[in-house]
Amino acid sequence: MASTSQAPNPGARTAHPDHLGHVIFIAAAAAMGGFLFGYDSSVINGAVEAIRDRYDVGSAVLAQVIAIALIGCAIGAATAGRIADRIGRIRCMQIAAVLFTVSAVGSALPFALWDLAMWRIIGGFAIGMASVIGPAYIAEVSPPAYRGRLGSFQQAAIVVGIAVSQLVNWGLLNAAGGDQRGKLMGLEAWQVMLGVMVIPAVLYGLLSFAIPESPRFLLSVGKRERARKVLEEVEGRDTDFDARVAEIEHAMHREEKSSFKDLLGGSFFFKPIVWIGIGLSVFQQFVGINVAFYYSSTLWQSVGVDPTQSFFYSFTTSIINIVGTVIAMIFVDRIGRKPLALIGSVGMVIGLALEAWAFSFHLVDGKLPATQGWVALIAAHVFVLFFALSWGVVVWVFLGEMFPNRIRAAALGVAASAQWIANWAITASFPSLADWNLSGTYVIYTVFAALSIPFVLKFVKETKGKALEEMG
Repeated sequence: MASTSQAPNPGARTAHPDHLGHVIFIAAAAAMGGFLFGYDSSVINGAVEAIRDRYDVGSAVLAQVIAIALIGCAIGAATAGRIADRIGRIRCMQIAAVLFTVSAVGSALPFALWDLAMWRIIGGFAIGMASVIGPAYIAEVSPPAYRGRLGSFQQAAIVVGIAVSQLVNWGLLNAAGGDQRGKLMGLEAWQVMLGVMVIPAVLYGLLSFAIPESPRFLLSVGKRERARKVLEEVEGRDTDFDARVAEIEHAMHREEKSSFKDLLGGSFFFKPIVWIGIGLSVFQQFVGINVAFYYSSTLWQSVGVDPTQSFFYSFTTSIINIVGTVIAMIFVDRIGRKPLALIGSVGMVIGLALEAWAFSFHLVDGKLPATQGWVALIAAHVFVLFFALSWGVVVWVFLGEMFPNRIRAAALGVAASAQWIANWAITASFPSLADWNLSGTYVIYTVFAALSIPFVLKFVKETKGKALEEMG
């Protein structure tokens, strides 16, 4: 999506908007797509073993069914920008809401494994759209002084969605007597888990009717007066809005519509800044964070934890995820994006290394030794905490801010697609890797966490406090 955020004067960057509460509501409503992103991504955690049992499939096939949604995510992320530039950000959100709803109903009532996979692809497409539209829309409507914190609403919504899905799964499992295939409302428990997403999907659709279209899109289609009113809503009244609109229009007229070919250049196909965005996306996923949200129940059961407790640990991990995200929201505009990323990388290395050590011990009566079991559990929470207070938030903020205006839309789409492809690679490979060597798998994730440190130090530039026009 082409987006500009032309600052009329230096004071505009720190001015408090007259209607900050309204801006927060707008950002929160847009971030409801992030909630569905988190919910849909992690709700499958409660169904993994039930799907394995019902359809009698091995780890490799099971992994493909779990991971196939991520292919839809990559396609949705790659195309959302173009769709939103044609029909608007709000219409794009409404399409995503419909797809989320359809996916939830279909996933709850599958005929066979193949159509369960199809419904998950549809849900994945919606997640991919939400992953691009949410951060871009929030960046376009946020006053610069608050853009980092409002941008972090997307990740906050994602982690709340993850937590709610795990709480719902845990509650439904208990209601079904601890059996993922136990009967609830005429269905198996895992089907109800997947179907509950209808509720937030419908709410997302309704909220999309209560927020304004992006002023940048309105100007791009000639709705100048409406864009002026939206700017007044979100930036307060102490601004010359005619001049503000003129400056945005001037910036838009200077830009060419970004396309894939605009990203080409440099020594290695893409421009260096695009590779940095791709690198951030890949490192965010290659530390294995989504193993904690897609497979944690299965992981804990594999080392001797009973199903009900494993679901509870999945929930406590998601609460830690929320705590870390709140910490990031507090500090992302205070100490900056880059320091947070480095702090998080160090913490993740420690947590992942301890998990690798704990999982290297042989099981005794189907369980880890007591000391190693506690170390694994605590280290898993440490890893998630440091991810959430750093990479979970700052990567989305970076991707919304770091690219020059003329390539922002296409570059954001490529970086987001790379993130989904990396997510797919980790998700599809984990069951087979865990069967091979669980400790070795966590060593691999530890290495990627360690490599993220020199990557950030050498290649990533701070974007804190800069207007979007200054990137480049």
